Amino acid sequence: MCPYIMSLAIFTSLDWGVVIAYFALVTIVGLAVARKDQDAKEYFLGNRSMPTWAVAVSIVATMLSAATFVGVPDSAYAGDLSYLSLTLGGILAVFVVALLFIPRLYRAGTVTIYGFLAQRFGETARIAVSFTFIFGRMLASGARLFLAAIPLCLLMFGSRSPHVWQLVVAICLISVVGTFYTVMGGVRAVIWVDTIQFAIVIGAAFLSVGILLHRIPLSVSEIMHVLVNSHTVAGGQSKLHLVDTSLDFTKPYTIWAAVFAAVFLHTAAYGVDQDLAQRFLVSKSVVRGGISIITSQLISILTISLFLVIGLLLYIFYQRPDLMKSTHEAPANGISVYPWFLLNELPTVLSGISIAGFFAIAQGSMDSAMNALASSIVADLYLPMRRHLGLTPDERGGGDASKITVAAVGAVLCLFAIFCALIYDPKNKSLLDYALGVLTFAFTGMLGVFMTALLTRRGNSASVIAALVAGVVTVVLLQDSVLGWWTAHLFRTPLKLAWPWWMPIGTIVSFIVCVAGAPKRNIAMQKTMDAAVRCSHS
Repeated sequence: MCPYIMSLAIFTSLDWGVVIAYFALVTIVGLAVARKDQDAKEYFLGNRSMPTWAVAVSIVATMLSAATFVGVPDSAYAGDLSYLSLTLGGILAVFVVALLFIPRLYRAGTVTIYGFLAQRFGETARIAVSFTFIFGRMLASGARLFLAAIPLCLLMFGSRSPHVWQLVVAICLISVVGTFYTVMGGVRAVIWVDTIQFAIVIGAAFLSVGILLHRIPLSVSEIMHVLVNSHTVAGGQSKLHLVDTSLDFTKPYTIWAAVFAAVFLHTAAYGVDQDLAQRFLVSKSVVRGGISIITSQLISILTISLFLVIGLLLYIFYQRPDLMKSTHEAPANGISVYPWFLLNELPTVLSGISIAGFFAIAQGSMDSAMNALASSIVADLYLPMRRHLGLTPDERGGGDASKITVAAVGAVLCLFAIFCALIYDPKNKSLLDYALGVLTFAFTGMLGVFMTALLTRRGNSASVIAALVAGVVTVVLLQDSVLGWWTAHLFRTPLKLAWPWWMPIGTIVSFIVCVAGAPKRNIAMQKTMDAAVRCSHS
């Protein structure tokens, strides 16, 4: 039987009905929370009236992209639990953001966090950082959307190695629904739909664990014993190996990467990326904003642990026929194990619920990215331009422009996803490494600029732009092929560096470049003086 027919036979009309019902549900919720005549501030900040628990869940739903749904089980299936060690850096980072970033950025009173940089360095710096965010988030979210399309192609076409046109169809299907309800409801729709999506994702994950424990003919203690005595191919570590203390900087998931490198990455994710920072901006207060991101990190750790457990159980299910007393066809190279299990092993309806969970997590990161990108385009580029031309005096305008921008961002995001599908090399990077590594290109310079703004009184528009360029150039120089080439010429030995270390190195370089700029006079004070001069002349 051909793969396409097998796929249709496995995924029945009832399963498709569950998926369609999911799409209908999120669309209805998006329409239900939509409000007419929303201005830009209402559309992107929801009047700062969102409940703390919903904000925390929305942050987790945004972070848990398709890379988590697909990549984290793959990491445990083929390796061990060392990926979980990176969450230690996340715990440290959320306290840094809660104490240092949120009070200053929240009280700035701007639609996006980059408005704070306009107050600190001037409009040119704001525009430069916003452009950097837009490009970096487009590329990273495009990578996430591309990753989501791979297992969807398995569902729709039964394709183990999907063609580009199949990926395009899958990308568009995910995009259309997410774009529709995000356009209609703004950030309110994003947050409330995120809570529904997160519930579906967690429900599907627990469902998978329950079915695996039922299908594996071992008790929990016996499963633990098997995993302790099972070893990964690389390094011969136990499957339950958690902390890698080696000083090998080519490994991405060592304790040193977690304590040092991952702190920079998570600080950037929570503090300088509008995609997540928008969540604490919609909170009711500074304190509640801080509580929301700390809570979200704790929930995220538990969720990641759940997906790692799924990966370990799938290892026994597919790789240990001696224990299963039967043989189950394992996915071929290039096919992620968890979507394969959902499609081939779950009974009708349950399979549909689980795949709906996959769609939920894919859309959760996409709709958030669209809203964040649109907020930056409108608040940091469009509205300042209108004010400069004397067309809109403040941020109370831009409602229609906001919706049009979200729709346009959704379309462009599809193009970036197609671009990521063309450049992705599965031989050199795992899906998880690829999705996370893309973020560092933009994050390094942005974090260096924000640290300058928050910790010093130095810097100006010129040094901000130079710092952003320095961050991108540094990360480019640290890529495996580039780093290997120039280190081979300098030291006669090609070197490699795991992707988590790109972030601290690039951030330090960017910070040094940014603080090298002489400080400008206080922007607010300058505006007051200019107004006084105009009054005196009149």
